[in-house]
Amino acid sequence: MRVGVAGGPAVERTLAVMCGAGVLPALVAERARAERWRVVAFTFDGATDLSARVARTIPSRLREFGPILTALKDEGVSAAVLVGRFSMTDVLHTRTSTADETALSLQGRAGSRIDSRLVDAIIALFAGVGVGVLDQRRFLGDLVPEAGCWSRRAPTADEWTEIRRGLALAREIADASIGQTIVLRYGAVVAVEAVEGTTEAVRRGTALAGPGAVIVKATARAHDYRFDTPTIGPETVSAAVAGGAAVLAVEAGRVAILDRQAAARVADTAGLSLLSVSDAG
Repeated sequence: MRVGVAGGPAVERTLAVMCGAGVLPALVAERARAERWRVVAFTFDGATDLSARVARTIPSRLREFGPILTALKDEGVSAAVLVGRFSMTDVLHTRTSTADETALSLQGRAGSRIDSRLVDAIIALFAGVGVGVLDQRRFLGDLVPEAGCWSRRAPTADEWTEIRRGLALAREIADASIGQTIVLRYGAVVAVEAVEGTTEAVRRGTALAGPGAVIVKATARAHDYRFDTPTIGPETVSAAVAGGAAVLAVEAGRVAILDRQAAARVADTAGLSLLSVSDAG
């Protein structure tokens, strides 16, 4: 897209998509192109090939951050979105002999933990070359749905009681940087997500809970969507169905559901209630 003031030359908007592993980078690139951005894909370990969908593809490594900043300037990038799964330990724990000076400066700013300090350090580097980092939801649209029930079966009154309790508790564990998912049965907390991720937490929790578990995924109140969008998809729903869960609820407007129609079909095979929920119910 070319944007300009009256009487002046139009300027093309260029978006850098920092592509980690998973399906989200391709979805973001397609939606950005639909909005007439010129898209440049910086592809990191595990990223899929986007060469047919973008103006240019630049293979990149987190331990070599200097060339990334140079390419941002050379390509005239005005905004960036970081999307997909990244191995941030490449930045924090790479050997001095294999990292460039910019990556080493990230180590110095962030310390030894993957938390807001690392995010802030990366965003500051981008800002230094005039590139703003955007909220991922800017390009995800209805993948991050507002409140609604996506399966044929809606929760019962008793299940709604557990959902509301689970939503409050899931936010608390997310605020504490523990995890985002909680599994309940009869009002008791059976499992809390930790480093294993949502799908494995669902498998573990439903194995402990037995049939009828209520699963809730939520985010920290100050979650930074410039760096991560919490997500579930058909695989997580399949794990819930296999474990005999009754409900899988995610926080409305804050958790993405990939391939929602397919996820709902999986839920309907076992009468699982799949929904996005807010404080209003």
